[in-house]
Amino acid sequence: MQKKKYMKRMLVMATLGVTMALGTVGMTAEAAAQTDKAQTNVQTQQAAADTKVQGESNLKLTTEWDKVFPESRDVNHRKVTFHNRYGIELAADLYEPKKITGKLAAVAVSGPFGAVKEQSSGLYAQELAKCGFLTIAFDPSFTGESGGVNGVRNVASPDINTEDFSAAVDFLSNEKDVDPDRIGILGICGWGGMALNAAAMDTRIKATVVSTMYDMSRVMANGYFDYDKDAETIKKERMANRRALNTQRTEDYRTGTYKRAVSSTRCRPMPRSSSRITTLITRRSAAIIRVP
Repeated sequence: MQKKKYMKRMLVMATLGVTMALGTVGMTAEAAAQTDKAQTNVQTQQAAADTKVQGESNLKLTTEWDKVFPESRDVNHRKVTFHNRYGIELAADLYEPKKITGKLAAVAVSGPFGAVKEQSSGLYAQELAKCGFLTIAFDPSFTGESGGVNGVRNVASPDINTEDFSAAVDFLSNEKDVDPDRIGILGICGWGGMALNAAAMDTRIKATVVSTMYDMSRVMANGYFDYDKDAETIKKERMANRRALNTQRTEDYRTGTYKRAVSSTRCRPMPRSSSRITTLITRRSAAIIRVP
């Protein structure tokens, strides 16, 4: 009796197994058809996205000279755009010397923190172009004329902004007038750290220069003038700062807005009349930036 029950149970299980297998085959065929259709749609969308990336820019770029410094007669200038690996379109000013031809060494410039390419990064780029480099000064993601995600503006992200520098190298490496084996980057102030991050992992970058007056990571962690504080005070202040930031995240989520940080510092453009200073910058940059 037990043997018959066992055999009957095995038969039921086998029948269920065959039914499930047949059903699975049928479902698999249907799912395969749906998958093929979905893949076709994805490929179509991806092709459209690729065309969009390589096609016309979606950014609204100014056409007139809008810098805080005068335009040089020794340098050609034009607006360019490129995309980073996050799909964000970046806007840049390209500067190239008028009297030098052939494959040029190139430099990508960005910074300071919170600034735009119409300020100091553009001045650095133009001065370096006068020295014979092809340069671009770009607005980082979420800043200036560059794009962002879902309308987000004026946000900094170490990961994305490091990628911005590598994306600038992508662009320069494919410019017809650039020697891809002689590309450098220059990070000003807070963007010096982003430049170092990029240089640490991007072997295409042959020279890196940072023009930074203090260690921003240390300041963010310890505050200004931390040399006047003992270790226990720094530890307490750092914890208080972390708690305040995390509490603000909770509040931001509740209100559906983001509280903006208020800074007591401002990025002050260099006066137009400071030719002596810009000449010094030019000479110093030419001496420091050695692209083999």
